[in-house]
Formats: sequence, structure tokens, C-alpha cells
Amino acid sequence: MLKIPCLVLKVKLFPFPTGRKVKIPNMNSRLTSNQQKTICSQLGTVKLKLLFKATVYGFTGPAFLQRCSSHSPTVSVGYNASGFVFGGFTQQPFTQSGQFVNDNKAFLFTFSGEKLIKYPVTNAAQAVKMVNNCGPHFGNGALILLNGNQPVVHTNPGQHYNFNAAEMHGNDLNLIECEVYQVEDATLFEKPWRMMTWQPQTKKELMESIKTYKPTVSSVPQARVLMIGPVGAGKSSFFNSINSVFRGHVTNQAISGCASTSLTTQFRTYTLKAGREGKPLPIILCDTMGLEEGNGAGLNVDDISSILKGHMPDRHQFNSAAPLDSEAHGYRKSPELKDKIHCVVYVLDACKISILPTKMEEKLKAIRNKANLLGIPQLILLTKIDEACPLVEEDLMNIYRSIYIKETLGVPLSCVAPVKNYTEEWELDLNCDILLLSAVNQMLRFADNYFDDIMSQRHV
Repeated sequence: MLKIPCLVLKVKLFPFPTGRKVKIPNMNSRLTSNQQKTICSQLGTVKLKLLFKATVYGFTGPAFLQRCSSHSPTVSVGYNASGFVFGGFTQQPFTQSGQFVNDNKAFLFTFSGEKLIKYPVTNAAQAVKMVNNCGPHFGNGALILLNGNQPVVHTNPGQHYNFNAAEMHGNDLNLIECEVYQVEDATLFEKPWRMMTWQPQTKKELMESIKTYKPTVSSVPQARVLMIGPVGAGKSSFFNSINSVFRGHVTNQAISGCASTSLTTQFRTYTLKAGREGKPLPIILCDTMGLEEGNGAGLNVDDISSILKGHMPDRHQFNSAAPLDSEAHGYRKSPELKDKIHCVVYVLDACKISILPTKMEEKLKAIRNKANLLGIPQLILLTKIDEACPLVEEDLMNIYRSIYIKETLGVPLSCVAPVKNYTEEWELDLNCDILLLSAVNQMLRFADNYFDDIMSQRHV
């Protein structure tokens, strides 16, 4: 679980990830969402959390043990070049004892298309074993991943698991990947950790609150909110989703989608309208190029100061290798308060918040420090909550009862606004709208904190 300590108000207005470091990037699950759901359907109401990835940490027993020896239950998965996906489940933690471990719930499996073929343990007393020079070891050599500290598989059907080797892995014993997932509880709290009324009246009241909002500083007609986050987290999708709520149907004005690099290449300021022909809403969402882990890739952190202070013009073309120059076309040399950023929102994928790479954390920390120096309030917008927790996917109203979502965050909950963006839907959903509108409402409250602080300084 990613730990985010609570920091002192007015010194550091926003807590941010400083927990366990993931030293190497690309910790993305190779298992598809459907494959994960199929495995979880065998285990109850659970969620899979990626612990180990051989292409990241190494195809060795010691690397596997370092990441996984204290975790249970687990699902171990092997992938070969022939396209087979196979592995095993155990309730027991892997150890270096060299002894067999009893587990009557253990099983091996393989996928045939989307269908899971399951091979239950036949001798529970010898279900799992661990030795130093291999990865997950099931039965008496029935299935060994990372055998002999090599990216290979060893199988011996009949050794406490009955299966057909050709059916399991096509007799291709060379691994291109090995992953280990922890199985986590995805049950619900009896009482929600945040109260919400899921009624049409709630949506109506939130929309009216946003429409009638006025910044407390008369010279500022609209609150400017800066959206920052890794590539693919959902910044542009959030604008499209909010725009959809006020338009009354799903729209797609800002460029969004799935890509390894940012689809947003310009600094964009988006004004929302209260309906197709309605008046502009009192909030401007500022979209940026996505953050990437590598140096010279994605949003240049040095551009953040120009954005926060109001120097950067709309439609400025980002250059990852060089920040905005003060002599560039459109550069605002004397920005007014209305041009500056009044609230910063970090858009983070709920599925990946616990495995943020170190370089990404460092960039986010640098941005946080810049915002702190300017006294700008900051908020986490947590996206893809339905993908992160199966119970939330089943019913969005479970979001504030989800144990998994709350414990994965590890942050002061007042700093977090969970949402589900419209990405595939054609029609609006009431509960989705309420979460989206609640997030915007919180952004406006945070912006008010900024204005109040500015006004108090002027009267000193």
C-alpha cells in the first residue's frame, strides 16, 4: 500500500506519495482485465495487485523472493512466445525453507482463449515448495517458473497436480514474462467513509452550485484549475466527462485515448458551458502534456512555473527538451491574478497509484514543491476507480464503502476526489455524474482557499 503522509497545512498544502519506491519503470500488468476477472471469479470477491514482474526485477529466484516471500495469497503467471498464459494459485507464502507447504486450495491453471482451465491440487500436503534458485514452485516439480534462475519453465504432470503439458503451455518452456500478483480483499465497509446522496436532486444541486459560483476576488471571473498527471491517467477525459454532464449527452471535445506518449501536446484552457447555448461556467480547466518517466519526455517540469504564474498562453506547443522562453510568442510578461492557476489537480489512475515509478514520483514532488511555494491548494483526482475495484465496477455507489480503494490510497481523504470518466459510454449515468460534479465542486472550494489567502495577504 502506498503511504502518503499528512503534511502540515500552509507549509505543504498537499500530501504526496513518498512511500515504497519502485526503482524500475513499466510495472504494468500483462494479464488483461478479463483474465484478471476470470481468475478472481475462482477466489471470491478479490482484487489482484501486481508484486513482481520478471522483465523489471529479473528472471531469478532471489529477485522473486525479495518481492514476494512475505505475501500471500498469490497468483503466479507465466507467459511464453507461443501465446500461452498459465500459472498457479496458493494461499501460502513462498519461503526458502526447502520444505513442502500444505494448501488444499492451491491450483494450477491455463487460459484457452478467455476460458480458464483449472487443475486442482491432488496432494495438499505437498502443494507448494520453495528453493533458492527458482521462482514459484508447485507440487514436486509439477510447475516451476524461473527454473534454475533462468527464464524457463519446468513441468512434471502428475506430481500433485494432474494436467496435460501441451494443453497448459504448448510444450514451449521458454518464458518471455513471469508475474506474481497478491490477492487482496475487495469487500465493503459496513458504513461509507464519505457520505453521499445518490439522487437526481443531488446532481441538480451540484450543477446549480457550480453554475452560481463566484470567486471571492472580483477581478477574477473564473477559477483556473491546472490538471497534471501521467500519460493515460485521464486528464482530457475528465474535461470531456464534465462537459458531457452539462451538455446532457456524452461529448469528446478534448483529444483523449490510450497511448504510450501524451496525446495532448499543447497547453489548452477549456471553458465549460452550462448547456450547448448556455453561459460559460465559472471554471477553466487547464490541460497539459502528460508526465512521462524519462528525462526529455512528456511535460517539462520547468514549464510548470510558467503555467502556475500565468505566463503561458493558450495553445502553446510544449517542447519536452526546452521550457517556455520569456521571449516566446504570446508569453504573458505581466500576468494578472485571473491568468494564474488557483488550484492544482493531480490526475492519478487508481490502478497504478501504488506502483508509481520513482522518476514519476520525483517529477510530481517537484511540481508539488513549486505549487507549495506559490501557496496553491492541491487535490488528487482519482480516475478509473471502477477498474481498480470489482465492487465499484459492479455498483458505482460502492465507491465510498470500498476497502480496497480507501486502503490503496493511504492519504487524507479530504484531498481525494474519486471519479469515473466517460470513455466508452454513449449515455450519461446519474451516479457517475454525481462523482464528477462533486469533484468540480471541491476544486472550486480549494480555489476559494487560494483567493482567501491572497486577500488576507493584501490586508496585512
